[in-house]
Amino acid sequence: MAVPRKGSRRLNVEGVAYRWRVRGRPTYEQGLAMSPLTYAVELAEAPGSTLVVTTGRAHPGNWIGAPADPVLPSQVAAAVLAALARGWAPHRPGSAFHLDQL
Repeated sequence: MAVPRKGSRRLNVEGVAYRWRVRGRPTYEQGLAMSPLTYAVELAEAPGSTLVVTTGRAHPGNWIGAPADPVLPSQVAAAVLAALARGWAPHRPGSAFHLDQL
């Protein structure tokens, strides 16, 4: 699962460049506020494994008007640091690394 360049944002964490992106349109369950917002992070220049972060908030595009806070770059940076501490190796190819922040 690669992060599309279009719509992604750059972020530097401890001198390393990453790209991150929230899915533009909610999935069906996110639209009904039944499943939480997720976002993806990968290295900016030589992507390997993708980090998928599950938050405890609703997707901002949900259809029922559930309150949705935006994902801030500082929160993404904190998630990257937490994932790195738990063994995420962003430079190695492989399956996605999942981090729950519920």
